[in-house]
Amino acid sequence: MPVIFNEPLSFLQRLTEYMEYHFLLETANNCDDPVDRIQYVTAFAVSASGSNWDRLGKPFNPLLGETYEYVREDLGWKIICEQVSHHPPVSAFHVESQTYRFHGTILPKLKFWGKSVEVQPKGTITVELLKHGETYTWQNVNCSVHNIIVGKLWVEHSGQMEVVNHQTNHRVVLNYKPCGWFGKDAHKLEGVVFNPSKEKVKILYGSWIDTLFSVDPEVYETWIKSSASRNKSSTGSSNNSISGCTSGQNGSTGDFHECEDSESADDAFVPRKASTCDLQLPGQVLLWRAEERPALSKQYYSFTAFAITLNELSSEQIATLPPTDSRLRPDIRKLEDGDIDGAAEEKVRLEEKQRAARKERKKKKDEWRPCWFMQCQHPETGKEDWMYTGEYWVTRDWKRCPDIF
Repeated sequence: MPVIFNEPLSFLQRLTEYMEYHFLLETANNCDDPVDRIQYVTAFAVSASGSNWDRLGKPFNPLLGETYEYVREDLGWKIICEQVSHHPPVSAFHVESQTYRFHGTILPKLKFWGKSVEVQPKGTITVELLKHGETYTWQNVNCSVHNIIVGKLWVEHSGQMEVVNHQTNHRVVLNYKPCGWFGKDAHKLEGVVFNPSKEKVKILYGSWIDTLFSVDPEVYETWIKSSASRNKSSTGSSNNSISGCTSGQNGSTGDFHECEDSESADDAFVPRKASTCDLQLPGQVLLWRAEERPALSKQYYSFTAFAITLNELSSEQIATLPPTDSRLRPDIRKLEDGDIDGAAEEKVRLEEKQRAARKERKKKKDEWRPCWFMQCQHPETGKEDWMYTGEYWVTRDWKRCPDIF
């Protein structure tokens, strides 16, 4: 893929963007009510989608053995990521904090649907709240990029996410609604918090772009009935709704505009960010709201304020980082500096070097072994996972690091 379609970040750095709203995990850990805890963990899971809004540049595929560390001593957490497999591509990450642990494995699978590309981020995401001895898991929903042939590109998340507390058996079932015709359900999500008896105790609703609210089921159901009676002629009812609710207060929750060069109904409308999805229901609680992006964000790959910091490289860091860190990738650095031709040349060189190394390992019958993660079975789900060995921050021994750049 030509480098002009990339943004100057590695996929490992994109994984680090999970931590933009790290404080939601702190909030969850400080809650005494298990319902509140799972709501804030769910808000954290949703917040990871927000940075994808209007981010049309593809992150660079990590090279096998590539790593990325990001330390925020001021915020009390640090993360290490590693590309542990190339065929199939697998990325693993681990976050350490005094109050929680956050780790996961991502196995992105691509599907082409003619006019769109769908990314299925397989793998388990895990949060451990240390104060309560609880483990939460979920899998990310699919992400699609539309109008790849003609029209304006736009991003959509869709599918069902289930967040499970494996100790209390509370769970959240959250539905990311597909856009629908003319953007009717663009960016909307809604879901249900179930207690161990499988009773609805909270309804969640909002937009994966910027907000998530919680409200009592009785209040939400009352609003649904009231809205339905006001909109009898509307077709705003959503068939794929988890809670059976309508799409929005007026039967339409998304906004849209026409593309000049569209050739079909698929290309004719591109959903854009709605002004609000706040229904202002009695007793509702705002769990998460996205931060506004910097004024010049669109000129810099639509990066968030958090994303802009991910490729910073000081002289002190150069002296302490392993040679495999994403900040040291010459193709990414050249793209950030605006050297498109240089970035393309370096990208080709690195890919050829990776292929040559793989060929040499095959010749010698050497099995690839990641430096900082090991393959094992997830203790709660029983599924295959990659877990942090605990050595990276302790030893900081870079002799074992491969020469990949």
